Amino acid sequence: MKKPTIFSFSVTFFVAAFMAGCSSVQEGENSGPSAGQNPYNDDYSEYTSLSNRDKWGNANVHDPSVIKEGDTYYVYSTDAIYRPRGVEFYDDTVQMGNIQMRSSKDLVNWKFEGWAFDKIPEEAVKHVRDHNNGEGATNMWAPHVKKVGDEFRMYYSVSAFGTNSSYIGLATAPHPLGPWSNKGCVVKTTPGSKMNAIDASVITDAKTGKMWMHYGSYFGGLYCVELNPETGFTKREGDQGHLLASRANLKKHNLEAPEVIYHPGQDKYYLFVSYDALFTFYNVRVGRADKPEGPYYDYFGKDLRDTTNNFPVLTHSYMFGNHPGWSGNGHCGVLNDNGRYYMFHQGRLAPTNEMMLMHIREIFWLPDGWPVVSPQRYAGVKKKKVTGNDIPGQWEIIQLQEIGPTADLWQGQIPPGGWKYTRKAFNVADTIKFLANGSTNSQNSKSWRINDNYLYINNYPHAIFRGWDWENKKTTILFSGISENGFSIWGKKIN
Repeated sequence: MKKPTIFSFSVTFFVAAFMAGCSSVQEGENSGPSAGQNPYNDDYSEYTSLSNRDKWGNANVHDPSVIKEGDTYYVYSTDAIYRPRGVEFYDDTVQMGNIQMRSSKDLVNWKFEGWAFDKIPEEAVKHVRDHNNGEGATNMWAPHVKKVGDEFRMYYSVSAFGTNSSYIGLATAPHPLGPWSNKGCVVKTTPGSKMNAIDASVITDAKTGKMWMHYGSYFGGLYCVELNPETGFTKREGDQGHLLASRANLKKHNLEAPEVIYHPGQDKYYLFVSYDALFTFYNVRVGRADKPEGPYYDYFGKDLRDTTNNFPVLTHSYMFGNHPGWSGNGHCGVLNDNGRYYMFHQGRLAPTNEMMLMHIREIFWLPDGWPVVSPQRYAGVKKKKVTGNDIPGQWEIIQLQEIGPTADLWQGQIPPGGWKYTRKAFNVADTIKFLANGSTNSQNSKSWRINDNYLYINNYPHAIFRGWDWENKKTTILFSGISENGFSIWGKKIN
């Protein structure tokens, strides 16, 4: 998460009309969407104004944090709104606040619930501007919400783009929708700090009860600091924590947006992080550890504190057939919903990459304990076992790979005018045929078999499951695995 103001300003052009052909009919968890209908439109340019906020649903979501209370899911997100040029955005009857809130009963239909704050806390604004020539602190970023006892705690970020004059604050509420009461500063940084106080994620050690906050960005990497569980503030006043993850040349190659979860079955802590430019090649990677405070190691056993790229890569820019593509697939929140895991992240709709839609992908776990995510967004499709008889047919396969920037980066981001829509900016699907005899017509994927609920391709396991084909508007079979070089492989059966 870097600069909400980049994408809350007016934009130059609309996404073409051919993008808007999806139905708004919605279905529940048990049945999934009706045949030939998507739950909602990818293109929401027709209802971008503030007066249409009740129609936003998944739209205008950036840096989501998610919790579940009772039978309701709640999502909180950065002050980021798509405002196309030539469209009147403001509504004189609405007082716009800070930190968007949404609720849902089924992870598909989302209700816009308003804002958590009437205004940015004054102490945060003062800190940022006192250390940044009187500028910055015009919005709030990257909320993280956690329930502790009967209290809901929200950690929020206030900063100025391109600096580490930053502030992570804490607010509390008796209910997921507030009212939120600001409690003060948790961690703050200045231009003299090694780290950057944004993008908080909080977790409690399942065995010791100790509480830890992970935070940071490309200023020095990601850090972890111990909190007082009773107060939610740092256990030792002024403590900024220890390094958890880094990259080479951090001022150019972004590393940010930590999210930590505990998987009781694996007895491991998983640190999800985001790499690269937020509205183009943003991508999610993950490491794991025995303790929430680390150290964390990647798929190949490398310490995330080393200055090498880490793996596996779970998301990246991609394009299936019948769709112009998704970029910016990063800064995730993760939810353990009674043993089913979901990743929430922003996705930016091609060709302009300016509309931000919340993507929810179910997470699956490979036999070696590493997570993979669904190639398709969650739509409530009913679970049903996949057998070997379901596999033969035509499939679209995407093997995610690194994609180089299309322009020189500024503060780790694509500068204005630097994005050009081209297929080369996406991981594009190839079509192959799986044959009934356990082979394929591909030179790379020569054999397949099903065993223990996994699809083995060339003896590599892939999670196999049913889901919704958003591009072709039908239920289908999907798979997700990790290649020998640490990148996700996604598959979707098309006929």
